[in-house]
Amino acid sequence: MPPIRDVVKDHQISLAADTRARTRIEELVTLAVQIVWLFVLAVPIACVAWTITHEEVFREPREYCQRCSQESPSLLKRKFFYLFTCEYCFSHYVTAFFLILTGYKLLLPDWRGYLLAFFALVWIANQYMTIFANIRVDLKVERFKAKKVEKEVEQKERELEQTQPVMNRPAA
Repeated sequence: MPPIRDVVKDHQISLAADTRARTRIEELVTLAVQIVWLFVLAVPIACVAWTITHEEVFREPREYCQRCSQESPSLLKRKFFYLFTCEYCFSHYVTAFFLILTGYKLLLPDWRGYLLAFFALVWIANQYMTIFANIRVDLKVERFKAKKVEKEVEQKERELEQTQPVMNRPAA
């Protein structure tokens, strides 16, 4: 039988290996959770930035901001009001708000984690907005094509209606 000290030493080594493996697994899980947060948190950021800078519900304030960004004599005022008309610019401020709200950090537990999260969230949110803009363009093109086909069908139907009465007249 091996001496007790060797058994304890072997057991401590296996515990240390288990602890390292557990720590590594926890790090991977934490990284996976951070990545999920990155892609999920970018959705409301993109939504808010897009809605304020593009949608009809904010048209009047946006038009006011556009006028001020073009006509204001002060450079500082022009740049301030421009922020509300550009989805990319505005997404930085929305991201800062959501970082303060959630305390989300990416990869590092200190201020550098906030900085990495800030730029990663802005980038992902802008990718989402680009995808959304492309989908909207595609939908508009499809609607335009459908309207064009509808008009062509209506025109042909009118032409047929105009020629049918001539064919249905009794011979004199």
